[in-house]
Amino acid sequence: MQVLDTFLHSVQGVMTIIVMIAVGYLLARWGWFNEGATKLIARLVTQIALPAYMIATITERFTAEKLLATLPGLRFPVLNMAILFGLSFGVMRALNIKREHRGLFSSMFLNSNTVFIGLPVNEALFGPSALPYVLVYYMANTTIFWTLGVYLIQRDGTGSGEFSLKRTLQKVFSPPLLGFMIGVVLVLFKIKLPQFLMSDFSYIGGLTIPLSMIFIGISMANAGLSSMRFDRDSIGILLGRFIFAPVLMTLMLIPMSIPVEMKQVFILQSAMPVMTNAPVVSKLYGADADYAAVMVTETTLLSLIVIPILMVIVQSNLIS
Repeated sequence: MQVLDTFLHSVQGVMTIIVMIAVGYLLARWGWFNEGATKLIARLVTQIALPAYMIATITERFTAEKLLATLPGLRFPVLNMAILFGLSFGVMRALNIKREHRGLFSSMFLNSNTVFIGLPVNEALFGPSALPYVLVYYMANTTIFWTLGVYLIQRDGTGSGEFSLKRTLQKVFSPPLLGFMIGVVLVLFKIKLPQFLMSDFSYIGGLTIPLSMIFIGISMANAGLSSMRFDRDSIGILLGRFIFAPVLMTLMLIPMSIPVEMKQVFILQSAMPVMTNAPVVSKLYGADADYAAVMVTETTLLSLIVIPILMVIVQSNLIS
């Protein structure tokens, strides 16, 4: 009975996400959004709504002790992605992945969509208490993507992109991460902002989850569901995102004496879909942006099936 209740709770959480994605998908198919509107939504989420959400949620719901206790957990996603990076080469060789896809393949194999999908999913399943763990994983994921991940994609491309430390640091220290850092500083130093300002952060931050889901729906509509395919290049990514990543994270965390909710969030975050930034970066550097877009769509759709199943597993007695 407990397993059934957990599964039904997970399904309801995911259905909340699906409805919002469906709204974005349908509106895009009806012609509500052009390319400029889609970019505007992404910028609103990442540069305005999400930083405000970080500040409001962290300062209202967390103590200095709890935040400091989460930071050592940063080593787990970093180690998990390092192992996945090494494993991706074995999978590429076993599946004979196309040479022009190999850098992009590795990048998508090890990085997950921790914000546009990961944040809303964990919020729906665990509530606000999951946020520090979501953000710790996000810190590791975004740093690795904008350094190693981008370098790998550049290797596939025909463009003339060069590594730029300044541009990389701008991407790593993005508005969401800066919002997180500001919230942490406010909590650690017990600084209280004016109530009207906190109300503004709360209202603006409330846009984060619905706009993120609408953006995913628009992205699916733009990629086209008919473009989905199951060949060696896509099967390898699906194995990495939904099998290897969560299994590795589970084996790593089971013996650790850390909060159970941290284990649950980290396992779910590791199994999130391909990052929505992958097609954008691929296009910038002349890699196969269509392949990346298809994998974002495929993994996002399949995650709606995988997440409830994974949720039942992580809430079992095995993860404790």
